[in-house]
Amino acid sequence: MSQHSGAKPVQPAVARANEQVRSRFPFDDTQDLADARRGFLGTASDDVIRDRAGRSVWDLGAYGFLDQDCPDTANPSLWRQSRLCADHGLFQVTKGIYQIRGFDLSNMTLVEGDRGVFVIDPLLCAETAAAGLALYRSHRGQRPVTGVLYTHSHADHFGGVRGVVGEQDLTDGVPVLAPQGFLEHAVSENVYAGTAMGRRAAYMYGAALPKGGSGQIGAGLGLTTSTGAVGLIPPTVDITRTGQAETVDGIRMVFQLTPGTEAPAELNIHFPDHAALCMAENATHNLHNLLTLRGAEVRNPRVWARYLTQAVELFAGASDVVFASHHWPTWGRERLTVFLTQQRDLYAYLHDQTLRMLNQGMTALEIAETIQMPPALSLAWHTHGYYGSVSHNTKAVYQRYLGWFDGNPAHLWEHPPVEAARRYVDFMGGADDVVRRARESFDAGDHRWVAQVLNHVLFAEPDHADARALQADALEQLGYGSENGTWRNLYLTGALELRHGSVGTPTVTASPDVLAALTLDQLFDALAIRIDGPRCWDASITVRWNINGKDPITLALHNGVLTHTSANGPATPHPHLDITLEEADLRDLLLGTSSPTDLQARPGIRITGDPGKLEELLGYLAAPDPDFAIVTP
Repeated sequence: MSQHSGAKPVQPAVARANEQVRSRFPFDDTQDLADARRGFLGTASDDVIRDRAGRSVWDLGAYGFLDQDCPDTANPSLWRQSRLCADHGLFQVTKGIYQIRGFDLSNMTLVEGDRGVFVIDPLLCAETAAAGLALYRSHRGQRPVTGVLYTHSHADHFGGVRGVVGEQDLTDGVPVLAPQGFLEHAVSENVYAGTAMGRRAAYMYGAALPKGGSGQIGAGLGLTTSTGAVGLIPPTVDITRTGQAETVDGIRMVFQLTPGTEAPAELNIHFPDHAALCMAENATHNLHNLLTLRGAEVRNPRVWARYLTQAVELFAGASDVVFASHHWPTWGRERLTVFLTQQRDLYAYLHDQTLRMLNQGMTALEIAETIQMPPALSLAWHTHGYYGSVSHNTKAVYQRYLGWFDGNPAHLWEHPPVEAARRYVDFMGGADDVVRRARESFDAGDHRWVAQVLNHVLFAEPDHADARALQADALEQLGYGSENGTWRNLYLTGALELRHGSVGTPTVTASPDVLAALTLDQLFDALAIRIDGPRCWDASITVRWNINGKDPITLALHNGVLTHTSANGPATPHPHLDITLEEADLRDLLLGTSSPTDLQARPGIRITGDPGKLEELLGYLAAPDPDFAIVTP
């Protein structure tokens, strides 16, 4: 198998480690392969899914290389997982339930009703969702979409909704169901820290990496993320409690609410007439993230495990198949019960053992290096850390309970990376000497140490050519040996950027639909996050917004802090500027689609006071950087 341009050969130590993986795990077990291909009905005739401009947003044939034998530049276990995820097309789960798999990072599920089809989790972008729906209809007829359900608040489970329903469908009463709290979390996650998450996601999913044996081979949970148009239609029906039952187009559903598990707002669904259980993203064929590497709120493995126990108690005895919004189903009551209980034990073990060790005084790094999973769990393929990992999940548990500080006062007030790096390199005898010794460690196969020590050189002297080259080589070797898909992508993307420069942020989830779904309260919060505090320590500005049909909102900048309140009492400062307008006009201004000058020119808007104060306030906003450095300062 040929290597992509710039890739280096695998080092002997990594090749040996990859070969040893073959003897550690049951590669002769083909049950997952049979399950992943069961019910296959066909796939699209055109490999490439394009947007309206003709740009490719998803290539169904891009992972065809996975049909070949695993090269020594990839961990055989990850190669096996990626091969299973690469099967694409329409699959029958059970009578009346179908899935589109391999058309995006996630799956789209279609449940047939009396008149049409009910869509669950319409992928990440409109183009892939529309292609999936077209494939379904080519096999099952031109059934109208009679309902949509989002299982949780991550973009790959709602972003393609406009590819399956339009405004007329909503006008005609097509319902959109979601768990309580969905909209708040769906929009806030993609806006408040969305720029940083998006940049880090470029590393996590390896979207800029060439696909192949020495490049991107998947992300464990799926292959990668599509790059089309992300949309959002707000829910019309909230699921607020476990046991809530809803019927849409004759399809009976019983819900289990699971907040704080894989997402802050999430649910599982039982279909009693189909003896089928949808686990959303709470039980998939890998260990999931407790803290995703792109960044997010730390998830709670304790409640995650308890909800899995509850799912078994409520639904396992009445289910013949369990499926999720990633990977492939598991059939048979006994098999699915084992699957769910092992998934439960996985998260419970990580939680309980991390707590046991931290209460013995071990730090997050020490726990991650010490913890060992029970053999019965390690030998089950679906518990492997293809997406989450034991290493970074134990650190997440530690962070959830104790935060970033390990209690050692030496770590309380360390120098920031650049200043510390300069001192480290000086103590080590200078950059050239560090690189020389790091090369010896590289040749000895200690790539983990090379990456750690050369990071100091790069933060002290980011333009040191030899350090950049050797660091790229070390990260590449670490990627070649990773069983975890996101670790591989992070390592290989770091190597790519060191060699060729930044890849930026390929996928932006803060789409117009997502921004439009922000409440005014969230919009003002998003504005406050962008205030450049030091530039306006001495500024004092108050603007009152009189929105037709709503209570007035007072926006105040003081001490570098932007606050807003709807209160209007003696403590409310007298405004420098008083503006009466429609909510749509205010949204245009706050989202940057109109300027204060545009605002003054619009009919029906009344402005009293000093308009220059609004210009001054907006001038204190700092633009986020979607291309910030990661492997260099």
